[in-house]
Amino acid sequence: MFLAISAPSISNANEGGSDLSWNDRGIGIWRYDPGAGGWVDMPQSLPDDPKTYKFEYLCLDDGKNNFDIGCLAASIKCTDGKDGRPVRWYESLKSINPPVWSWIPPDRCVYTEDPSDVLGRIAAQIQRRFEQLPVNAGTLGIQPRPHTLRGAETNFYAESSEQAFDVTMLGQKVHIIAKPVQYRWDYGDGTSLGPTITMGGPLPQDRWGEKTRTSHAYAATGDFNVVLTTYFQGTYSVNGGPDLPIPNQGQFSSPPQSVSVWRSVTRTYADDCIANPRGEGCPAGSTMKGR
Repeated sequence: MFLAISAPSISNANEGGSDLSWNDRGIGIWRYDPGAGGWVDMPQSLPDDPKTYKFEYLCLDDGKNNFDIGCLAASIKCTDGKDGRPVRWYESLKSINPPVWSWIPPDRCVYTEDPSDVLGRIAAQIQRRFEQLPVNAGTLGIQPRPHTLRGAETNFYAESSEQAFDVTMLGQKVHIIAKPVQYRWDYGDGTSLGPTITMGGPLPQDRWGEKTRTSHAYAATGDFNVVLTTYFQGTYSVNGGPDLPIPNQGQFSSPPQSVSVWRSVTRTYADDCIANPRGEGCPAGSTMKGR
């Protein structure tokens, strides 16, 4: 039999909130739409995954969590923990209605005394667990650094990568993948850029000062702390099952990086530095201009 699992109901409907639920069509992601005044099914949360999923507890002979002993003996052996139960996953294209389910081999396991709700409980908790992971936001690149000039374009870019984590939730092995999808730069002077899918990139030194899609020109001198925030989209699998979408992106910030903005001074001089090397404006007689 197929089991329908529902995540706990949401008591307060906030704009932008979301929840993940299980139903007879598999996994669904719901987002509160204030215009419609209710929760709207958003199965396209991961646009690159055209499929939806559901599972079947094998060898369950009634609705009271009683398993057929003979059937269990012939199925996958769930011996990695206590109270192991076999599970079979199925997938269907979201574009097909009603869905046509196909088995995703091999069969997997869950470990719980009450298998009828453990995956639904994990689904209800996965967003918070995702946001608590030690995800590395990536490296913030600044050109030039540590000093730049007021009014000049300073190039900022991000270097971030996909990361994987293995955690235990409700006695189950959960594999989480975090993929960077958007970036935001807070330049420290009250301005910011993003979130944007553009991560930028380094420039060769002879092109420093050119405008890029992620560069910024400071209007004042001073020291500014720049922060990179990377938005990650996540998927998770339970005990080797299919990769399921985590409803919302997780935001992770890098430590602040300091950049000093200086002013440049241009003057003209009448001295001939060949005839008078120590004349004003000549290298031997010049002094460094501060901020």
